[in-house]
Amino acid sequence: MGFLSSVVDFVLHLDRHLSGLIQTYGFWTYLILYGVIFCETGLVVTPFLPGDSLIFAAGTFAARGDLKIWLLFVVLAAAAVIGDSVNYWVGKVIGPKIFQK
Repeated sequence: MGFLSSVVDFVLHLDRHLSGLIQTYGFWTYLILYGVIFCETGLVVTPFLPGDSLIFAAGTFAARGDLKIWLLFVVLAAAAVIGDSVNYWVGKVIGPKIFQK
C-alpha cells in the first residue's frame, strides 16, 4: 500500500516533485510534462491531474534557468492543443452514442 500511496502522491503533487524530476531526468522532463498536460486536457477520465499548478511550477523553474522557456512553451502549448483536439473528437464520436441509449 505504501508504493501505491507514493505513486498517487507523486502524480497529484507533481509540481512539488518537479525539482527532483528535472535533476533526475533532464531533457526527458519535457516529455513527462507533455504527458501530464496532454492527459489532463485530452483524456476524459484524468481531469484531476495538476496541470494548471504544474504550468506555474514549470514556469518558475524556467525562470531559474533549469528549463528552456521557449521549449517549455512549445511543448506545453502543443500538449494542450493536441489534448483538447483529442478530447473533442472523443466527445464527437462517443457522445451521440451515449445520449442515444
